[in-house]
Amino acid sequence: MSRVGKYPVEIPAGVQVAIAGGVLTAKGKLGELTLPLSERVKATVDGNKVTVQPNSQQTQDRMMWGTTRALIANMVKGVSVGYSRSLEITGTGYRAAVQGKNLEINLGFSHPVVYPVPEGIKITCERPTAIKVEGVDKRLVGQVASEIRAFRPPEPYKGKGARYTDETIRRKEGKKK
Repeated sequence: MSRVGKYPVEIPAGVQVAIAGGVLTAKGKLGELTLPLSERVKATVDGNKVTVQPNSQQTQDRMMWGTTRALIANMVKGVSVGYSRSLEITGTGYRAAVQGKNLEINLGFSHPVVYPVPEGIKITCERPTAIKVEGVDKRLVGQVASEIRAFRPPEPYKGKGARYTDETIRRKEGKKK
């Protein structure tokens, strides 16, 4: 029995959820997201709640039950509140700036790293060492933040590199004489 799937998803005010042709659509003040529903689950909209039920008790059906409910909850939260991920750049001369549709990052390489900002994502730099990734799609926000971090992950000796603001870097002791 799924512990996640059995709870209905509350729909906040200002968000419309509709199911048509096996596709669930959520519209809110921040945008619109769609989710193609699996044939293994059945989703229904009852007033201001979305409930998901498996079609049978097979393992695959029960697995998709909780997954689908979580995806729907992420969509509803995304179109109403949105998601954001913050990164911090640490290192001498390391900085970031948004130039048009690109994020330009200096990470100690011989050239600046130019990252094209995907559709549906908004990147801002409050300070030259702080990057904020915002959007309605939780998966896309996390993916973009992960790709930016992957250009120069934090190293354990001095902590230089791009890291999430809520991430803790386990530091190592350097060489001894």
